Amino acid sequence: MKTSANIISLLAWIAISFVPAFVGSQFMPGEWYSQLRKPSWTPPGYVFGPVWSFLYLSMGVAAWLVWKRGGYMAAPVALTLFFIQLMFNGIWSWLFFGIHRPDLAFVDITILWCLILATGIAFWRQSIPAGALLVPYFLWVSFAAILNFSIWRLNSGG
Repeated sequence: MKTSANIISLLAWIAISFVPAFVGSQFMPGEWYSQLRKPSWTPPGYVFGPVWSFLYLSMGVAAWLVWKRGGYMAAPVALTLFFIQLMFNGIWSWLFFGIHRPDLAFVDITILWCLILATGIAFWRQSIPAGALLVPYFLWVSFAAILNFSIWRLNSGG
């Protein structure tokens, strides 16, 4: 593949990976979130932007590494899983911050966690570096799922 085509396809995969970030930016934490009880180990707000930016960039590079081995037809399961997990990633912000449903967001992030694991395994089989690039994402979403669950329970009134 020509260098310019490689660069364009890499940038396209990175842009695709940032779609959930755009969706999430439509549903900011705001007043509702600031009023919630949160565990003492909740990271400060300024941590989330840089962490997610790094993760979306890593996801884009990982998808590109898989795709460049032969396009979609060379790894249809891996790339389909990638697109599905992106969808669940984007839905989480709407559920949690948009409609203020930490319970439904927890269901979503649990499904997302499973999808990331499946995507990571599928990517690893295509390209070890691609699979390795998803490890930080998997770890962060594991932490985020525990945080989501804790916030839901702290604020469920039960």
